[in-house]
Amino acid sequence: MTPAVRRRVEGLALLAAFAACIPAANWLIGNVGTVCVPNGPCLIPVAPGLTAPSGVLLVGLALVLRDLVQRRLGAVWALGAIAAGTVLSAAVAPPALVLASAAAFFISELADFAVYTPLQKRGLVTAVLLSSSAGLVVDSLLFLQLAFGDLSYAGGQIVGKLWMVLLSLPLIHWIRLRDERLGLVPA
Repeated sequence: MTPAVRRRVEGLALLAAFAACIPAANWLIGNVGTVCVPNGPCLIPVAPGLTAPSGVLLVGLALVLRDLVQRRLGAVWALGAIAAGTVLSAAVAPPALVLASAAAFFISELADFAVYTPLQKRGLVTAVLLSSSAGLVVDSLLFLQLAFGDLSYAGGQIVGKLWMVLLSLPLIHWIRLRDERLGLVPA
């Protein structure tokens, strides 16, 4: 398989994984947790004394996957993924959370894009860490403010998303090394 074909195939697989995170995160919030609040989210512990809606894990992963989509397919594909993800986020969100879900997704992914794009050539791991961190803070604060006018879950949301970003970094490092070995230059 040529490097160009490999990049395209991997990019499309990453795009599919990115898209799958959106409905999966919404499903987790309503179905999986150590405690499920009546008419509210299912929560998981993310640190001592901190809980967050269980979907935060996949939201953190989605930020990382978007960066990898951009690495494999390019900025235009990444922006298209953000637009499609926003529509999908609105489509799968509960009716009361459509605006908050779509707006937080769109703006946080654009924040991730804005940080990742200039940093990606200086170092993949650093670019993913900093861009995903920016995106997850924006997503957490904006969603909670728009949806509930209350930031009481912000700490848990940020920590839960950050766990997924941090857990992905060894894989991101491996991808960078593999790309160098195989001659897979970023798109």
